[in-house]
Amino acid sequence: MNNILNSPIASSVLGAKVLAVTSGKGGVGKTFVSANLAAALAKRGRRVLVLDADLGLANLDVVLNLHPKITLHDVFTGKATLDEAIVKAPGGFSVLLAGSGMVEYSRLTPEVRDEFLQVIRSLVPRFDVLLLDTGAGISDVVLFAVSLASEVLVVATPEPTSLTDAYAAIKVLATQQKRQHVRMVINQTARPGDGRAITTQLQQVLDRFVTNGTGRSIRLIHVGDIPADPSVREAVMRRQLLMVNTPGCPAALAVSELARKLDETVISPAESSGART
Repeated sequence: MNNILNSPIASSVLGAKVLAVTSGKGGVGKTFVSANLAAALAKRGRRVLVLDADLGLANLDVVLNLHPKITLHDVFTGKATLDEAIVKAPGGFSVLLAGSGMVEYSRLTPEVRDEFLQVIRSLVPRFDVLLLDTGAGISDVVLFAVSLASEVLVVATPEPTSLTDAYAAIKVLATQQKRQHVRMVINQTARPGDGRAITTQLQQVLDRFVTNGTGRSIRLIHVGDIPADPSVREAVMRRQLLMVNTPGCPAALAVSELARKLDETVISPAESSGART
């Protein structure tokens, strides 16, 4: 796969910051983080679009309780325009949803790559932030979506299987994409400080066994913990955004803090993309 980290999409300061939200394994709350982070950033005045980049097993529509008539599949096939496919979500941000069960998108064909690239190029000038909610793992489709992003958020939980798979994904990002750093979000933590300790342990393993081609190991940046919170499960079961329905619960406050950190340290350099709305 061609590495396009130096493409105008990944490096541009004239349009949206493109952030990939990914994970080593499924079931760690990646889409939950994407959707609620988008709502928190929108609340801070950012123009945000979440693109469901899990092209074969999309579920952003389920989390947001949306029933789109037009999806990314229709854009790819020329049946609809990009504007027709963009939908407003309850949290004040926009979404571009993918169709679920599309087996033709489970592999990265040249056609899928070109169509996806064109969509991202079209979206960049229109928003402050693009969040790519990728699939889990290290398939070629996932890695291509991540390669389009200037920043990567890896979501993991304290469970050993999640951390093992997160390590594997980060290793690939270091060796194949030559990433200098990735940002870590630890979901479902039991105690304050757990996520930072977990990130430190992962960093120690990476320092021993992984380099990114520069002779140095990839750097993990811990950007936040989201505590285990019964409000999360309730929101997911009801298909509601946590940030909209229970903004004062511990998990929602943690997402708000995550949004603040990313806004101030990652998104602010793109201020020239346009005034906040």
